[in-house]
Amino acid sequence: MIADFTARVRPLAPGLGLAVILAMAAQFLSDHYGAPVMLMAILLGMPFHFLTEDERTKRGIDFVAKALLRTGVALLGLRVSLDMVRDIGWGFVALIAFSIAAVILLSVALVPRMGRDRAFGLLTGGSVAICGASAAMAIASILPPRETAERDLSFTVITVTALSTLAMIVYPILAGAIGLDQELTGLFLGATIHDVAQVVGAGYSVSDETGDLATVVKLIRVTMLAPVVLIAALALRRASPQQAGKRPPLLPAFVLGFLVLAALNSAHVVPVPVIDAASTLSRALLVAAVAAVGMKTSLARLADVGAAAILLLVAQTAGLAVLILAALALGIA
Repeated sequence: MIADFTARVRPLAPGLGLAVILAMAAQFLSDHYGAPVMLMAILLGMPFHFLTEDERTKRGIDFVAKALLRTGVALLGLRVSLDMVRDIGWGFVALIAFSIAAVILLSVALVPRMGRDRAFGLLTGGSVAICGASAAMAIASILPPRETAERDLSFTVITVTALSTLAMIVYPILAGAIGLDQELTGLFLGATIHDVAQVVGAGYSVSDETGDLATVVKLIRVTMLAPVVLIAALALRRASPQQAGKRPPLLPAFVLGFLVLAALNSAHVVPVPVIDAASTLSRALLVAAVAAVGMKTSLARLADVGAAAILLLVAQTAGLAVLILAALALGIA
């Protein structure tokens, strides 16, 4: 049994080890220089694209980009619970759900006019509306095979992380300029900034109260990842050809894992040390997966995405911010 396990793992070791090293380097840059860890991971991975054509490393890189990614997303379930929903209020939770649906559906509907397929609209809209790079990685894992899959995913991770970092700086200033109090600022930041790390940075730059509230709102958005991926998987399954064994699964295993862990966390049966350990492991796996995606991305092909795609993500980001600000102005909080 041990020999069989070793035989299976050995071919994965070179690519897996490289992804782990790049993830550690990205985390070092983030810890010491404040750079977004996901952005660093994907940028560090890109120069090693040639290794995806080497049989010694290809299998390990593919394993990290798929299997470890899905495990990391599933473990995010331990970070969310129904208590968060009760603390914020069902009205604002409904607003969050509406904003996510609006951004994704509008993106899917309008993106063909830009010469892109609807999968690109789902990928970018989901990453902006839900939780940045993590959402992009989860959604990409259920999309049908496409020639531009790695390029589109890398582009989305890079752009959405850059926009999230910009929002971390600009949004607290904007909230102060339009007169939002600390509570409303927390709701705004948590409902609009893409990545969890940038939400934390923006919220606590205002106050501890704002930071706490923004983080809770953001984690509620993370909760929405599971139903969005499930609905998308069902839609893709229905649209795929009726060929035995080739249709996407009814419920992706990692989504089921996310929901089960979220339910366990809501029932308060998971010890806090286990939750903390799972959160750390989830982040590590996602950083390694992003590094692997970077390695699978050709810099030359990334340039083919074009300025229109960047403008799409900017428009999605701005549209989400305007929608949430309008709702807050109308007293929906």
